Amino acid sequence: MREWREWWLKHRWYGRAQRPAARLALTRELARRRAYARGRLLGEPLEMLRDGRLRLGEQVLLEPDVWITGSGRVEIGEGTILNRGVMVAAAEHVSIGAHCMVANGCVVTDSDHVTDDPDRPATWQGFISKGPTTIGDHTWLGAHAVVTSGVTIGERCIIGAGAVVTHDVPEWSVAVGVPARVVRTREPSHGRPEV
Repeated sequence: MREWREWWLKHRWYGRAQRPAARLALTRELARRRAYARGRLLGEPLEMLRDGRLRLGEQVLLEPDVWITGSGRVEIGEGTILNRGVMVAAAEHVSIGAHCMVANGCVVTDSDHVTDDPDRPATWQGFISKGPTTIGDHTWLGAHAVVTSGVTIGERCIIGAGAVVTHDVPEWSVAVGVPARVVRTREPSHGRPEV
C-alpha cells in the first residue's frame, strides 16, 4: 500500500503542470506578458512566472515541449523564439536577449551536475555553476546547440547546429563545433536599419 501512495504522490507532483487548471493559469500568466505558447510547456514555468523567477518580454513565442526549470532566474527578451524541445535550466541566472532564435533541441544552462563522488548517483550530488549564462540580442542558436555554465555569447552571433559553447563568444561571431570555436566574424550591413 505504501508503494502505491508514493507512486500517487509522485504522479501528482510531476503531472501538476499538465492539469487543465494549471494549463489555463499558465495561459493567463503568458497573456499578461503578451507572450505565447503554441503547445504544452514542461518544467516549472507557471511557478517561476508567479514568483518572479521567469521574466518574459512581449511577443516571446514558446513552441511545444519547451522545458524551463531551475531554482534560479530566467530572463527571455522580447520577440525571442524558443523552438520545439528547447531546455532552459537555471541554478542562478540565465538570460536570453531580445529577438533571438533558439532552434529545436537546444540546451541553455548555467549549471552542471556534480559528479565528484563515484559511489553516489549524480542525481544525489547537486549542481555546480561557473556563473550566469548570457545570450545577447539577435543571436541564433542552430539545432541541438548547447550553451554551458558561465558563458556569454555576444549580440548578433550565429552558433552552428550541434555546437557546444564552453567559452565566451564575441559579438557578431559565427561559432561552430565541439567545443565551439569562432570561424568568422560577421560584418554589419550598412544602409539597413538596425532592429
